[in-house]
Amino acid sequence: MTSIRIRQAAELLGVSDDTVRRWIDGGSLTAQKDQAGRMTIDGAVLAEFARTHSGKPSANPLSSESSARNRFTGIVTAVTTDAVMAQVEMQCGPFRVVSLMSSEAVRDLGLEPGRIAVAVVKSTTVIVETPGTDT
Repeated sequence: MTSIRIRQAAELLGVSDDTVRRWIDGGSLTAQKDQAGRMTIDGAVLAEFARTHSGKPSANPLSSESSARNRFTGIVTAVTTDAVMAQVEMQCGPFRVVSLMSSEAVRDLGLEPGRIAVAVVKSTTVIVETPGTDT
């Protein structure tokens, strides 16, 4: 079971620490105290909560060097696997990210709802659309 501290939950959801505390105080989100007396949120509970509540993405999610520029820190909200392939869904601030990978990779990375992960996006094709205009 993954326990997530208030500050980290706020970063994952793209909101302030105070907002997470208000959600806890208001009963929208459940939390418990860890052995050190700090408030934590169960990862699976936060994953479910993230499906319907999110804000702006956190800035600078990783400090490692890579040619990939698009990194989204988030929480795994769903994992669907079969014998060979898997679909992993993440909530990264206001963004829902879906990745297809091998079931072996899911097992090796320990991906499950409530797990914190970083989606790294590197693509040679990016499609940009704009809203249509009436002419």
